[in-house]
Amino acid sequence: MSTITQILNHAETSCRASGAKLTEKRKRVLTGLLKSQKALSAYELIDILQKEFDESPPAMSVYRILEFLESENLVHKLHLANKYVACSHISCAHEHEVPQFLICDQCGNVKEIGIKKSLINTLKRNVEESGYVLQSPQLELHCLCQECA
Repeated sequence: MSTITQILNHAETSCRASGAKLTEKRKRVLTGLLKSQKALSAYELIDILQKEFDESPPAMSVYRILEFLESENLVHKLHLANKYVACSHISCAHEHEVPQFLICDQCGNVKEIGIKKSLINTLKRNVEESGYVLQSPQLELHCLCQECA
């Protein structure tokens, strides 16, 4: 398993390759997400930044940082909860799949998993056959983790 420093170094290299910069503030927000097993809101991240770095950025700044990190495929937004989670594939060399998330409704832990492309294609086809257009194939499955079950 990669250390947070290794993951941050990889993220910095990835950003540089796309012409972007992983600033110190962006690193701090990403670090907060990497240390957490749970999805976090912008306000929860502000609390972490206050405790760990003695800084309290405005919520709008944190949202902008999260949008940047999401655009660089370093974090994912869980839309139903309006929270964010670090991508579990930041340091991987393979092409990323559409993210799918298992969310424990009791403790809040989040696990990113892969789902076969054939299943996503079937889902998309079923949606289209129902007269809709799939906007995002990301699934957020509400479950109980093994510890809570």
